[in-house]
This record gives sequence, C-alpha cells and structure tokens, in this order.
Amino acid sequence: MRDPAFDQAMYQVRFEWGAAGLDRLAPADVVVVLDVLRFTTTVTVRAERSETTPLHNAPSINGAPVAAAAATVPGAVVLAGSLRNADAVAEEILREQVRRDRRTSVAVIAAGEAIAPGDPRLRFAVEDQLGAGAIIDALIRRGIDHVSPEAMLTAESFRSLRGALRHLVSASGSARHLRARPEQYPDAETDIRLAAELDASTVVAELRGGVFTARALRDTPQR
Repeated sequence: MRDPAFDQAMYQVRFEWGAAGLDRLAPADVVVVLDVLRFTTTVTVRAERSETTPLHNAPSINGAPVAAAAATVPGAVVLAGSLRNADAVAEEILREQVRRDRRTSVAVIAAGEAIAPGDPRLRFAVEDQLGAGAIIDALIRRGIDHVSPEAMLTAESFRSLRGALRHLVSASGSARHLRARPEQYPDAETDIRLAAELDASTVVAELRGGVFTARALRDTPQR
C-alpha cells in the first residue's frame, strides 16, 4: 500500500529513485526516466537518428525496468530523459500541459545502479541525480515550479554543480564501471562523452507500445 507521507501527491513535480520509488509516488501524468549511463542517453542518441529502441531487447538492468514499470501507470506519458536533452524534455512537458489544458503532474525517476539483475537494491548514481536535477531546473525556469522538497533538492544540486558536469560524469562510479569492461563496452569513452553533453539534443523519445520513439513536436494548441 502506498504511504501518503511519501507519495508527493501535493506537488506537481516529484522525484524518486528506481521502480520502487515510482511505486511510492502518486500516479503522474508524465513520467521521465533517467539512466544517464547509458540507457536513456543511448535512447536519445538513437532517436536523434530516427531509430527506435524496443524495451524487450534493451541491454539495461537499470533504466529499462523502470521504463517498463512507468508504462503501467494509467494514462501516463513516459519520456526518456538525460543531461543531453534535459531542456528539450522540459519543453515537451510544457507542451503536454498546454495540450491537456490543465496542470500536469510530473514524476522524475532516477534509475540508479542495480546491485544485480533482479535485486531491488540500488546504488546512488551521480549522473542520474544530475540529469534529474537538470530537467527539474528546466521545468522551474518554465514556471512549472510547484516542486516537492525532494525535487527541489535535486534541482539545487544540479545548479550548484553545473560547471563541473563533464568531470563529475566522467569520474563517476558508473563511468569507471564502463571503462573497466572494454569487452562489454568498447565505446565507453564515447558513451561517457555523449552522456555529459548538456542540452546537446532537442529530441525527446517517448515510450509507446513498448518502444521508445522520437516524440513528434506537435504544434501548440491555440488558447
């Protein structure tokens, strides 16, 4: 049973970690999933090339399960977020709010690092915290600023560390994990560099029918 003390339901913008964190939150209209190294950055890069990413064969024990859980939230739009497209994600959420013509609730979910496949415990992931903070900060700058304390703290951490993003992502435990496995991640340095590029992309991928696809930027309705 969801504990209302932790569901952040009174706030428009919410923040949590992993699938268990998503379950703790009240259902939201939009769920943004972040697995910056590497899943949601890879999804974004593929969407930039007009390529799709099916969940069923995605090699991810972090972001993909969170996205699959998000897809079960009734009526929710599920977006792939990253540092790379943080501003674009916020802009698309604003467009979604205009389309719905009402205040739209947003759950920003950092995937974190799974201890092992199937193990619900998570390790803290610097890059996911920063990516979530970048998106929440971009939402606040657009006036979607009724944010939970958890979300505000995440945004403030991004703001204070923005100048060190490249170093922090590159020096993170997740980055070291990739570099230590060249047979599994032969393009680790490229993946890390792409993941640390703040707002390098204007493309947002949405999960529809189990597949992440570039979300069409429809015209904003006239009010």
